[in-house]
Amino acid sequence: MQIYDFDTPVTRRGTGCYKWDETPEDGVIPMWVADMDFKTSPAIIDALHRRVEHGVFGYTLVPDSYYDAVISWFKHRHQWTIDRSWIQYTSGVVPALSVIVKAFTEPGHKVIVQTPVYNCFFSSIRNNGCEVVCSPLISHSSPLTYEMDFADLEEKASDERTKLLILCNPHNPAGRVWSREELARVYNICKEHGVIVVSDEIHNELTYRGNRYVPYGTVDEGLENAIVCTSPSKSFNTAGLQIANIICSKAEWREKIDRAINQNEVCDVNPFGVVALQAAYNESEEWLDQLCEYIYSNYEALSDFFAEHLPQLAFTPLEGTYLVWVDISATHISADELTERLLKEGRVQVNSGTMYDPACGQHFIRINIACPRSQMMEGLRRIAMVINGLTEH
Repeated sequence: MQIYDFDTPVTRRGTGCYKWDETPEDGVIPMWVADMDFKTSPAIIDALHRRVEHGVFGYTLVPDSYYDAVISWFKHRHQWTIDRSWIQYTSGVVPALSVIVKAFTEPGHKVIVQTPVYNCFFSSIRNNGCEVVCSPLISHSSPLTYEMDFADLEEKASDERTKLLILCNPHNPAGRVWSREELARVYNICKEHGVIVVSDEIHNELTYRGNRYVPYGTVDEGLENAIVCTSPSKSFNTAGLQIANIICSKAEWREKIDRAINQNEVCDVNPFGVVALQAAYNESEEWLDQLCEYIYSNYEALSDFFAEHLPQLAFTPLEGTYLVWVDISATHISADELTERLLKEGRVQVNSGTMYDPACGQHFIRINIACPRSQMMEGLRRIAMVINGLTEH
């Protein structure tokens, strides 16, 4: 078995990297944007080298081998059988969500999201003239965990103006990997009220310690009332290559989606994304498994650090993703103020929870731990220095 190196830092500053270069000052540790500071799988790098050596980068015809890779991966790894005709490629999961909202709603319709949730859900809905309907997750303390509020979901799904639910599976930022039983309840509610489930499964490979990602397509078998969006981008750190798939079983729905894809001009994809997806799904499973072990070890190191240095803060158990959701109520300042102080005083950048829930998010921050452990630990030390400085006063 090849052992992959996730400890060696990779210099990203000065490479046009949004995560590192958006803040121009040297010395800032970015723990915000949801990409990883690891090199991707060697198989992906090798495949991209071969494609570069060809030297011509014109418009791309997506080959049959691309579809075969998607189908084989989900069948082998997740026991989900996908028909080739169900797959529609596009440039990313966010564009996919936007075109689906465009295809299945009219301005003034309602779309449900389960907050706190990924911020681009809100813009994908509002940019299409629809109303965001929040169904807040129920939080519990000791430990800090979240579950769906099924009574609230049913109430909001019963509104005749509600057309879609955008599901985050696994959930960003709560770190939940929804169980089959939870997803089955979502299926029953949404089917009864004619609400289409749009499942964003971009974090699907990043699950830990007995928490198994359940493809929504294995709950709603045949995808009679759902559309699934997937991409290798989060799991293999290839977001800049811009490739994603919309999985939809109904031919008439695919026609609507295809029309919206063309109206939004997101029908062409990057040739490197096509190559990278195949190398990820065909040749990189061992790398992925070791990545997940490393990220979870980072989480265990974070847990130990918080227990010793930040015991006043609660945070969610990490079932999936590489994003830790932290309750900062004990600081007695808002998330926006804390993130600003962390950047200015601690030289560390995290996300304010208000991005994911303008209401309760003011008491939370989100921390990205997908980086070499030495870098993460230095970032945590800076966070503790600022927060303990606040609470000591």
